[in-house]
Amino acid sequence: MLGRRAPAGRPGRGRDAGMTTSEYAMGTIAACAFAAVLYKVVTSDVVSAGLESVIGRALDAPF
Repeated sequence: MLGRRAPAGRPGRGRDAGMTTSEYAMGTIAACAFAAVLYKVVTSDVVSAGLESVIGRALDAPF
């Protein structure tokens, strides 16, 4: 390996430098699915009632 030169061009060329288009698509789909599940959880009756309770107690707290 002594005396061997690095290939010309950008350093690191040939390595996995980032995501491909299909990986971006899968990441976008996963993020949308997670957002849909989170939206359903946050807008559920149980969570909504809990948030209303916390906000109501905070507004009724004496200063």
